[in-house]
Order: sequence, then structure tokens, then C-alpha cells
Amino acid sequence: MSRIGIIGAGSWGLALANVLSDNQHDVIVYTREVADRDIITHTHNHPMFFNEHVTLNHSIQVTCNLKDLDDCTTIVLSVPSVAIEDVCIHINDVFTTPKVFVNTAKGFNPRNYQLLTDTILSTLLPTLMIDLVSLIGPSHAEEVVVRLLTSVNVVGENDETLIEVQRLFSNTYFRVYRNHDVIGAQLGVATKNVIALASGMLSGFGLADNARAALITRGLAEMSRLGLAMGGQLETFLGLCGVGDLVVTATSTHSRNFQAGYRIGKDNEAATFLATNQKTVEGVYALSGVLHYAQLHQVEMPICEAVNRIVHHQEKVSDVIQSLTERDLKREFE
Repeated sequence: MSRIGIIGAGSWGLALANVLSDNQHDVIVYTREVADRDIITHTHNHPMFFNEHVTLNHSIQVTCNLKDLDDCTTIVLSVPSVAIEDVCIHINDVFTTPKVFVNTAKGFNPRNYQLLTDTILSTLLPTLMIDLVSLIGPSHAEEVVVRLLTSVNVVGENDETLIEVQRLFSNTYFRVYRNHDVIGAQLGVATKNVIALASGMLSGFGLADNARAALITRGLAEMSRLGLAMGGQLETFLGLCGVGDLVVTATSTHSRNFQAGYRIGKDNEAATFLATNQKTVEGVYALSGVLHYAQLHQVEMPICEAVNRIVHHQEKVSDVIQSLTERDLKREFE
């Protein structure tokens, strides 16, 4: 049995806490919010994330004191991409012993467009880090927490650490595969959030399965082109961190990115959604990073550029869809 700390008491952090607790590990979750700590401790649920039929394992501890995680051998970073750098700075001020870190966020550092593992590596004190991996792939917390079958990747360079983390998390309903493509896997799970926004927009606007199938296929082509240009491997984009995560995020109502896109499509514009939204929608944050690298590597990404025009340049969904359908005709694989 290992003692494992999870930083972040959102839906994914709590779902992973349940997985690890099912695997007989000693799990402690850190949250800044006293109200969240008390709700989870007293009800073994959180109504903001899960329905009333969900019961988290009673053995899961919750704390508002980050120091309580310093005796853990493994730390799971389960916070939004925009918070990763600040969390690492906080860790530097509190922790004293080295650990294996497991990142679960998907996206880019909004301050400099770094891949998140690069931000973690450059921010955390080297004396605190034994190794760093990412646990990413097609997974909705709402399904994992009720033990529905799920498969994800653990991604990193050191096979010994990958095997160790794979064994920590894997069980009969949560299956973890190893992957060494650090660049491609992270790029895949970040870019798919943008494509999922577009998929929601299509549905909200009133288009159906044919359009979504085309969007997902052409979105995968964009994702793969950029990933290969940045040094990723083609196999990754045909795997769990590519087409797998893209399909689940671009088709499911559990997906915040799909839900956000749906609202934008219904309104035919993004301004109302952006003014009223209170949830983290990673696709909105990922847009700038995706287009930064597309421009840097001279990769054409018309779908991602179209989403950016709607989200950041106030163009109407109807106008942007029409502009995409009027693009010059071409061979599929070019």
C-alpha cells in the first residue's frame, strides 16, 4: 500500500481518489476550500460534480493543509492547466521530500504556451521530484467514479516509473497503458478540447451526425499534422490520447467543452457564454496555445482557426460554418 496525495478536489481528482482507494492505497486529497473539505468529508460526495447516488470511499481523507501531503510518495496534480504553475510554486514552499508527480491536466501554460510537463519541470524544485509522468486519455470522471470501464495512458520517458504508476492505478475497471510520446500525447489531449468545442457548436447550431463525423475526422487530421511537426509520433494520434480522447470529448454530454460549444452554437455567438460561464473550459484556454504552435510550425488548422474566430473575434457560428464549407476543394490527404 502506498500513500498518495491528490492536489485538487474537482471531479477528476475525486474520481481518481476513489480509484486509488479501491486499490487499497492510503489517499489524501488537498483542497483550498474549507467548504469543499467539509462537504466531501461529511457526505462522501460532492453535489457540484456527482449525483446523489455516488458514494466516495470513506477512507479518503481531505485536507486544506498542503503540508499533510508531504509524507506521500506520489502526488497527483489534478488542477486546471491555468493553475499548474502557481500550484508548483506553492509546493516548493511547503514540501520537503522528493516524490513522483503525476500530472492529469490537459492543455498549455497560458503564460508562455509551454506543454504542462515543461512548466512543471521548470517550476518545481529538482530536489522535490523523483520523476514526472502524465495520466491522460479518454475519461469522464462521472463514469470512473461509478466504476465504468475506462482506459487511459500514463505518459513519460522512464519505463520504470511508468510501470510503477500503471500498477498504482490499474484495476478491473480502470486500465492504464504506457506511452513514451510525451509531446504527441500532451498535444493530442490539448487539441481535442478545441475540436470538442467545434463539435458542440455544430450540434447547438442544429447540424447532426454527418457533420460531426466529418468534423472529428478532419479535426484528427489537424491534430496529427501539428503533432508530427512538433516531434510527436503518428501512433499516438491513433491511440487513446489521440482519436480516443477526441471521440469521447467531441461526442459526450459529460464533456464541458462539448457543452460549452453547444451553448455557443445555440446562441450563434460566443459572447453570452463567455460572459456567464463559471466552469473551467479547457478548450477556450487551449486555443491560443494550439494556434501559437500552428503558426510556429506553419501547419494549417482551419477548424481550430474557425473556433478561434468565434470565441475570440466575435464572429457568428453560421458565418464561420459557411466559410469552412466554401474553402477550395482538395484531395483528402493533403
